[in-house]
Amino acid sequence: MVMVVEIVSKEFIKPTSPTPHHLRTHLLSFLDQFLPSIYVPMVLFYMDQERSIPAATSNSRRSQLLKESLSETLTLFYPLAGRIKDHLSIDCNDEGAYYVEARVNHPLREFLNHTDSSYVSQLLPAEATWTATTAGGYIAMIQITTFACGGISLGAFLSHIIFDGPAATTFISSWAALTRKCGEEAGSPNFDAAFVFPQSVAYPREATLSALFSPFLKKGICRSMRIVFDASAIDLLKVKTASSSVRDPTRVEVVSALLCKCIMATFKAKSGIQKSTLITHAVNLRQRAVPQFSKHSMGNFLCMAAALVRANETGLDNLVCHLRKAIRKADANFVTALQGDGGWLKFSEYVKEIGKEWNGEAGEIDFIGFTSWCNFGLYEIDFGWGKPTWVTCTASTKSEAVFMNTIVLMDTKMGNGIEAWVFLEEQHMVMLEQNQELLAFGNLERSPLSLKVDYSV
Repeated sequence: MVMVVEIVSKEFIKPTSPTPHHLRTHLLSFLDQFLPSIYVPMVLFYMDQERSIPAATSNSRRSQLLKESLSETLTLFYPLAGRIKDHLSIDCNDEGAYYVEARVNHPLREFLNHTDSSYVSQLLPAEATWTATTAGGYIAMIQITTFACGGISLGAFLSHIIFDGPAATTFISSWAALTRKCGEEAGSPNFDAAFVFPQSVAYPREATLSALFSPFLKKGICRSMRIVFDASAIDLLKVKTASSSVRDPTRVEVVSALLCKCIMATFKAKSGIQKSTLITHAVNLRQRAVPQFSKHSMGNFLCMAAALVRANETGLDNLVCHLRKAIRKADANFVTALQGDGGWLKFSEYVKEIGKEWNGEAGEIDFIGFTSWCNFGLYEIDFGWGKPTWVTCTASTKSEAVFMNTIVLMDTKMGNGIEAWVFLEEQHMVMLEQNQELLAFGNLERSPLSLKVDYSV
């Protein structure tokens, strides 16, 4: 089904109160320097629950309420209303967050019942790209789309220059709390990352994420696919992958291991050779510090865990063991070593060590990169008209891309399932979707409404 999105308005939402002069320049941390300044996409879908209110009246009221509460939220999250100044700072000039209102003359249910989710890209305020934003770029872009039934979608582009997944969740959750007039539930953001992980003009470019994985960047037709693993399938995987080394594998570990094994099989089928594979997983450092950092800490509190898996180590138990060992290197001692003036140097050395895993011979090994958005609480974000029916970070589509072999893991609406967004070269994807071991545990492209309690609209 073709979605036709009509843009109703475009404007800038400014903070309710001006940002104090001493906060006008927000310094980035060296962890912010490590990551590319692309946008983090997110779309939340809300089925209409206010049947006693005419859709037109409800939408008008929501529109005004959302803009007013966003203005209040931007007073707390003041860098979001600013602009990128350079690779080290944000100009908190209160010019406002870019805000788009749109509408679709069909019920939301018609789209959420479809397995094809390529329409999602139209619900974002700009086109997704791997191109880094430059000086003057927006920090936050929002699109609110209303549907004929009264349902809405909230599409957000938040700059990775200051947002990782948990930070993005904190912002949207706080906006939701203020929309509900529950200010006491809004998180009090902490923008002290640059004091904990001080930036450095000397931070080496070769120790950035873009440089680290540049040997694996290539242009081609990239295809994305959504694979859903329900709780029962994950329980079976845990039994299958448990070993004397890892007796209690997590759902993220077992799904990651299965996807790695199946994707590695497609690489072998294509090339005729089982190569070693570098597997990376983004690690949230907030909960690994002692004492823990606030969950409302803004900025990028991420590092990359990396495991080099040899060609003869493709068993699920081996893969789980490799992943856990790599992730657990980011422990309290590691986080402590990164703090303070010398932290950037230790971190850049850590990144360079990962690069040495393939000794510059990227063509001799394969690569698979994971990001997990599980346990972020995205399905708890309530603006006052119920919790989201579906939350996604991307759209199923084909596109020209330079960064493939990546997977984003997200919670499902019901239970302890996982929704995996897989990005592969077209010819690899064709083989992956026929992999029998994957199909034994995962469901390909299920409609979002098949994963939730049914609401009649």
